[in-house]
Order: sequence, then C-alpha cells, then structure tokens
Amino acid sequence: MFEGFFGQSIIKRAQDKELVKINLHDIREYSTSKHKNVDDYPYGGGAGMVMMIEPIARCIEVLKEKTTYDEVIYLSPDGEQLTQKLANHLSTKQNLLLLCGHYKGIDERIREHFITREISIGDYVLSGGELAAAVLTDTIVRILPGVLNDETSALFDSFQDDLISPPAYTRPSEFRGWKVPDVLLSGNESEIRKWRQEKSLERTKQRRPRLLDE
Repeated sequence: MFEGFFGQSIIKRAQDKELVKINLHDIREYSTSKHKNVDDYPYGGGAGMVMMIEPIARCIEVLKEKTTYDEVIYLSPDGEQLTQKLANHLSTKQNLLLLCGHYKGIDERIREHFITREISIGDYVLSGGELAAAVLTDTIVRILPGVLNDETSALFDSFQDDLISPPAYTRPSEFRGWKVPDVLLSGNESEIRKWRQEKSLERTKQRRPRLLDE
C-alpha cells in the first residue's frame, strides 16, 4: 500500500534526492504470539477488534532506541484536523513517527502514554490509518526545501495564506470560444498579482468562508 504511493511522483523524487527518508515498519514483527496477532476483542464487549498494546508499545520503544522523534503521531478520526498550517509546522521537524490504526482503533493506553499528537484528515472513518498517513506525508514532504522544481510553487498553494488558489489557465488562449482572461496575457505582473489576489478572495468567500471568519 505505502510502497506504491511513496514510489511515485514528488515523494519518490524527494527520496531520490535524499531530502527525506521514509521507513516502513510492520507491527506484526513486534508481536510475540505464535501467529503474530496484533488485535484482540475489546474488554466490555462490542463489535470489532482493537489493536493490542504490547506489539505497538514494543515497536515504538525499539524505534525510539535508534531515533529521537519530535512527534509520535497517531492518525485518528478524532484527532486535530490536518490543515496547511499544521503541515507547515510539521515540515520543520527532523523526525516524525506515524502510527496507523486499524479495525476499531488501538488500545487507549498507547494514546495515553506514547502518542504526542493525534491528527485527522477529515470527519469520516477509513478502514485503516494508512491512507491518512500517506496524505499527511504528502502534505509535509512536498513543502520541504528543494523537493519541488520551482521552490516558490508550494508558497502559492491553496491555504498557504488562508486563501484558496485562484483559477489557473494554460495554452491555448482560446478553446471553443472560451478565452483566458486578458489580464493573464498582458504581461503586467502587478495587475496579474492583483487579479489573482482578488480571485483568491472571491473563491474563498464562496467556497470556504470559515477561513476568512477565522
């Protein structure tokens, strides 16, 4: 699952340039049971299975013996919501450890004693935390210095200044009678910046008004 995602596009190039190093760890390797079990029925009954404390604790402790982590992050539906500001903040850290939940989550004692931060990518439930971890990784890696060919491009992404990006156009300048706005063809950089700022504000008011309220 991760190898396919991390072996493509921007994240692959970032690793090839040695700008980031991503290590994958299988929780089952830290299980002491004969069948490498990592989940069990929850105390008190109820549907679903819960990831056990022992293999996760052992995994985190072994990794911490080799690396000092700035944050141990658990991807959870009830964590703080991932935003561009949070991604920017995490991109300044040296080492991050991401824990992916599965089934009905993880033993609460892991959250109480090992996790330093819990992050959610949205108010919905996934089958596991793998996709959420991939999303978080992508948001962080792409803004690391040197990762993107045009180092300024990440600065103009949506949400970097709490605004949505303005419309973008490319060749041809006219297609089926649909024309690119004249200002973008004018070569007047100050007018283009002004137009883009106005369109960013306009789109943000229409689509994400809470950003302006905040």
